[in-house]
This record gives sequence, C-alpha cells and structure tokens, in this order.
Amino acid sequence: MTQRVVRERAAETVEPPSGAVFRLLVDGGAAGVNRLTLPAGADGAKPHRHLRSTELFYVLDGALEVLLGTEVVTVTAGDLAVVPPGMPHAFRAAPGREADLLAVLTPGVERFGYFRALGRIARGEDRWENLLPRQREFDVHFTAGNW
Repeated sequence: MTQRVVRERAAETVEPPSGAVFRLLVDGGAAGVNRLTLPAGADGAKPHRHLRSTELFYVLDGALEVLLGTEVVTVTAGDLAVVPPGMPHAFRAAPGREADLLAVLTPGVERFGYFRALGRIARGEDRWENLLPRQREFDVHFTAGNW
C-alpha cells in the first residue's frame, strides 16, 4: 500500500443543501474519507444504507444525531458511531448544535461524484431524480421514510 497524505487545504469542497460543507479527502480504495461540517440541526444525509461497506462517523466537535436502524442516538466530540453494511442510517447535526465529523467508508467506494451531484442539486443545476439511478454505483441505497 502506498502512503498518502491529504492536506485539508487542498481538498475539494462541496456545499450540499442546508449550509453544510463536505471536504472530499479520499475517494475509494481501502477507505473513502470526508470531513463534514454541519450547521446546527442541518441534515447530513437522509435514510439510506450501504450494501458493500461499513461507515464510521467520528465526531470532532459538536453533536451529531445518527439514525441506526430504528434507533436515534446522539454522539458528541470524541464519540464514534459504526454502521455495518445493510443497516439503514441517516445523520444530522443535533438541534441547536453544530457538528464537525469525519465520515469513513470502508472498503472505499468512489463517491466523490455522488457528493458533486449533491452540490449540483443544491445549486439547482441538476435534479434529485437524476441521482437515483446511480445508487448502485455509489453504494448509497435510499430507504423509505423520514426521521
């Protein structure tokens, strides 16, 4: 395996809906890694699941609400939430709290294109319906319901 250093200042940023900022750090391979900053109460992702990967959420600062199956848990700075393959999940900044976190998908799936599409949708340059046929490609399978 080749060692790699990713400088945050060189990372591509995407701003999806709700004022969040996604910093795209590593795309695919052993892990896909993103840093997300969510304003107070902002959604990070609607309910979905990954079939091929485990997802980890490590909270750097603030508080994050995570839907794990049918249970909503709050994780705060220093906490780690682990989502196994197939488990429906979603996440958002806790009400009245911002959240700064690392999201790690392992093994990695090339998903920078997914985050770029979210940015285009947020800017009105694309439509949500155009992302749905690409769920398998990005291993992001949306589930029914809100939370």
